[in-house]
Amino acid sequence: MISTSFSLSTSDPLHRLREPPPSRLHHHLHLHRRLRRRISLFPTSATTRQTTTTTPSTVKDPKTAIVIGGGLAGLSASTKLYSSGVPFLLLEASDGVGGRVRTDSVDGFLLDRGFQIFITAYPEAQKLLDYSSLNLKKFYSGAKVYFDGKFHVVADPVRHFWDAVGTLVNPIGTVVDKLLIGLTRIRVLQKSDEEIFYCSEVPIIELLRSWGFSESIIDRFFRPFFGGIFFDRELETTSRLFDFIFKSLALGDNTLPEKGIGEISNQLASKLPSDSIRLNSRVISIQIEKQKSAHWVSVKLENGEELRSETGVILAVEEPEAEKLLAGTLLVSDKRVKKPGRSTVCLYFSAEKAQIPSSDPVLYLNGSGKGIINNMFFATTVAPSYGPPGKALVSVSLIGLFNDVADDDLVAQVVRELSEWRAVEALLQDSKVPRAIN
Repeated sequence: MISTSFSLSTSDPLHRLREPPPSRLHHHLHLHRRLRRRISLFPTSATTRQTTTTTPSTVKDPKTAIVIGGGLAGLSASTKLYSSGVPFLLLEASDGVGGRVRTDSVDGFLLDRGFQIFITAYPEAQKLLDYSSLNLKKFYSGAKVYFDGKFHVVADPVRHFWDAVGTLVNPIGTVVDKLLIGLTRIRVLQKSDEEIFYCSEVPIIELLRSWGFSESIIDRFFRPFFGGIFFDRELETTSRLFDFIFKSLALGDNTLPEKGIGEISNQLASKLPSDSIRLNSRVISIQIEKQKSAHWVSVKLENGEELRSETGVILAVEEPEAEKLLAGTLLVSDKRVKKPGRSTVCLYFSAEKAQIPSSDPVLYLNGSGKGIINNMFFATTVAPSYGPPGKALVSVSLIGLFNDVADDDLVAQVVRELSEWRAVEALLQDSKVPRAIN
């Protein structure tokens, strides 16, 4: 699906991966930004229908559950089944597990499929992953915000107290705003995850204003930071996710695995039996069938093969794909209001390590309110393994798909904006775009 063998200068057309809607969201995120709907589909009399189709081939054990989708949701579900002693078969349409949580190796660089950061405080991740073997590399707990031609530090007051004190009078919000951030930290830490996800919800923007945050810190910090997490600079995302991410940031570290974000998926897959995962196995339909007193779920693959399970199916795919697979099987309401998908574009540049103006493992945010760049960082300052010796890898993220912008024009605009960020001007002379993903 994704080429991994090209390296282009900024004067060449940018190779941006475009997928037809609605499955063209490559993100980020984040582990936390890739929310997938996991649907358990078990045969019941209320949803069955008589069928005269030929008998499908069964998996080795008719009690084997079928998991559709090899992203984090599918891998996690498979891990749970395996630990519970339930036989299963995981079907993944692509050539590898992980969904968007994958990493490609290109000319010695590790290129995550979109800008992604792993927050160590995720409860489920703590249960499922061996952090020590991931060899996690930490970001600075804060950010540098570009505003009015300069970079201004926003720091975690607990981890970097004196840095935070020094930011009280910078233009990224008022002194009251900085104090409110501290109070927000206390507020979210007092809540359990269950309380967070079952409390009343409002859009993030309403929540911030109701707490008294000024428009300056909303525009200069919250929009680029949380907008980058949720691909939503309007901050219309639910306040529940804001509280959960804020709490996770307070409790954990922002990190990158030494071998790339895809190592998270690889680790989960490595704990499963090798014969329980089938790659390049795209599912095109699901049917709940009944013959006499027997019920089962029939899964048809793109190659014509049919699999049957008496236990059931777990759908670990995105909502549009789930609705397509379930068409005619479950009632899917057409009246439900659907919001448009959110997208991001990630561009990678390489440069000589000596050209990098800072060795700080920090995230840079665009708080100016101008331009198309949302955030950037030097991946090799966080994890040197992301680039070959002497080289630096620069990751630049945009919010939106930009399908109406020619590749050359998009690269040129990004380069122009980066040149205005004087801290990164030096690296543009010989920079390359080995990869970009949307």
